[in-house]
Amino acid sequence: MTNLRSQHCSKLSNNDAALNDRQSTELVNQLDPQWQVNKQAQTISFTYEFKNYYQTMAFANVVAQIAHQQDHHPDLLITYNQCTVTYSTHSVDGLSLNDFICAAKINAAQTM
Repeated sequence: MTNLRSQHCSKLSNNDAALNDRQSTELVNQLDPQWQVNKQAQTISFTYEFKNYYQTMAFANVVAQIAHQQDHHPDLLITYNQCTVTYSTHSVDGLSLNDFICAAKINAAQTM
């Protein structure tokens, strides 16, 4: 499979199908091991930890830039030194390749 972070999110509609469990497992295995699939909620999430609020907010802005570029937006939960990023694709009512593409791009940005 092509490297996730080199791909671009595609426009999806209600007619597109969500990924099945096998597909989601294969894709999450290409990400940082701390990304977790919640099969019941049909989401993937990762809680990033930082030294202070400034670093947390700087990271949230990086996520916002990726979301804007990809036109695929996560839910963010921000606390003083943590940012939890949660993805799912509402139009397919579950997980899509777009969720994993964005997760890979966030990981790549975080390791720079």
